[in-house]
Amino acid sequence: MLAGRGKTLNRRTKTFQWPAIGPAILLTATSVGAGDILTGSLAGAEAGISVLWAVPAGVALKWTLNEGIARWQMATRTTLLEGWITRLGRWIQWVFLAYLLLFTLVVGGMLSSACGVAAAGLLPNADLDRTRDQWGVIHSLAGLVLVWSGGYQLLKRVLAVCVGAMFGAVTLTAFLLSPDWGAMAAGLVPSLPDGSAGWVVGLVGAVGGTVSLVSYGYWIREERRSGVEGLRACRVDLVLSYVVIGIFGIAVVYIGSRVPVQGKGAAMALMMADQLAVALGPAGKWAFLVGFWAAVFAALLGVWQSIPYLFTDFYWLRGGRGIADRGDVDVERSRPYRFYLVFIATVPLFLLHWPVEELQLAFGIVGATLLPILALTLLIMNNRRVWVGQTFRSGLATNVVLGLALAVFVYLGVREIAQVLSR
Repeated sequence: MLAGRGKTLNRRTKTFQWPAIGPAILLTATSVGAGDILTGSLAGAEAGISVLWAVPAGVALKWTLNEGIARWQMATRTTLLEGWITRLGRWIQWVFLAYLLLFTLVVGGMLSSACGVAAAGLLPNADLDRTRDQWGVIHSLAGLVLVWSGGYQLLKRVLAVCVGAMFGAVTLTAFLLSPDWGAMAAGLVPSLPDGSAGWVVGLVGAVGGTVSLVSYGYWIREERRSGVEGLRACRVDLVLSYVVIGIFGIAVVYIGSRVPVQGKGAAMALMMADQLAVALGPAGKWAFLVGFWAAVFAALLGVWQSIPYLFTDFYWLRGGRGIADRGDVDVERSRPYRFYLVFIATVPLFLLHWPVEELQLAFGIVGATLLPILALTLLIMNNRRVWVGQTFRSGLATNVVLGLALAVFVYLGVREIAQVLSR
């Protein structure tokens, strides 16, 4: 009898072991990077903690998008990409491929460069540009080796350490700055002081990642989730991930509000670290640098692991059967997956000599164009009863949030593109 009870207990607790929260770990890792840290710190420096409420607002919008992606996959057993192609027309696959290639080049170059800057801050050298390039190549190739050799099972453990270091270091830095809890609570109440509207919109768009939303569907496939139970597990994932992302984002905005921040590009994080050394001493500086490095390297690893899934799905769908139709096939050992893994880890390295701020600007534009497409297509696809069934059909509250997300992200996209054209 005791043995039977033990087996039952093991079955009940199994969902709380590492495999169950693997997608949450990878989603957190890929959703936070240099762009989030720099946008949050600048928002805090320019608008103060009155814009803190934009972080949970952005988290709520991204949670809704990701829950919609999981809802589609649990209902139809097809990936979002396959749903786009089969339900909206095969023309969309070529638009997606063009977008994927652009995203790969821009984000691959930005993450490698940001990792180089972070490592150069931890191991300073007189020639920052040369050191940044060297460390950028090393981090990119290290990511290639880790993903190639270990895949999803190894990465979720490595990234758990990186995410823990990132979250602990940055929140500790914010705590050491002796936060005014009353003022922070007031900042979580929506308001728009003069000059803060742009920063609110920027924070809403930056928090929680972009293409990592689409990648989530492939991670939950690794966990073999399906149906109503699968959707419940996904919601637990998303709550865990976005709570961490939200607290991290609030901490970064608060740090930015307390230390002088100026400059552009990922090197701005090093300037912030120097300012923290003045405010908190060497411990504050090194805690922030460790958190910054952990954030950007975790993002690099997550992107290197996830983006090849998208290319592989596209490649196989050209032959009529996507990833979702291939059962127990080990995608990470397939030729298209490994081809694109090598591609993302090597070709974007030619962009290391580009100014980091230009890469970040391009990244912002790329992300701003994807988010409204996601919101619009989820509104269409998850409201068709014949496609998802009554059980998985989006409710009124979800549709309202998706509609709001669509409006916000369209505005973001127009704003980003206008900024580029004005230069």
